[in-house]
Amino acid sequence: MKKFLSLIIIFIVIQLGSISFAQSQQPQSAYMSKQWSDKANSMVKYQIEKRGITNADILRVMRNTPRHLFVPPALASMAYDDYPIPIGSDQTISQPYIVALMTDLLDLKGNEKILEIGTGSGYQAAILSQLVDSVYTIEIIESLANSAKKRLDKLNYKNVIVKHGDGYKGWPSVAPFDAIIVTAAPEEVPQTLIDQLKVGGCIVIPVGDEWQELQLITKIDKDKTKKRLVIPVRFVPMVHPTE
Repeated sequence: MKKFLSLIIIFIVIQLGSISFAQSQQPQSAYMSKQWSDKANSMVKYQIEKRGITNADILRVMRNTPRHLFVPPALASMAYDDYPIPIGSDQTISQPYIVALMTDLLDLKGNEKILEIGTGSGYQAAILSQLVDSVYTIEIIESLANSAKKRLDKLNYKNVIVKHGDGYKGWPSVAPFDAIIVTAAPEEVPQTLIDQLKVGGCIVIPVGDEWQELQLITKIDKDKTKKRLVIPVRFVPMVHPTE
């Protein structure tokens, strides 16, 4: 009888541990009511899968991440729709498909250290955080950096580090990075970001003026890169603090 009870106790402990682990892997799950889950599932099915994104991990994460908490409350009902949404300070949260596409282009394996330029509301960082080891993200607008940090902390995204600063400078004290994602558009790719990228790593970045081309840049060796043009896009400009 004692042996039987011991087995029951061990089983309960294992189950509780599994639940705890699952919660730690899905810090946002408590915020996904059926209403929001239905919207997220529809978003993934019609906006992302139908456009060719098939990575199961990306689809899962985008189904489970509460996008409605990364937009202003007055716009929450539109959070899962097929367009970017203003988040204040003349900035936007990218449309869901672009978030999925840029994430897919990184070809993540799960153990990467990522640099993001342009934190915004923190949504892209939240997506990445569930797919990699760590995310270092820089936001030039201090109010957005502060609110994104609070939001990410509240939602328990523990492996995202937010900094207010100049994205053109990257984050040299933490470099090199396995991959870099840029969610604002410079007129040309900053050399500082290429320098902070590991050989074999890649940068996903929109490049251009009013309209841009999304580029995938792979670092072949210390002084050589390979560029692939992906699709035309439109992002807010990437600016220096003095501009």
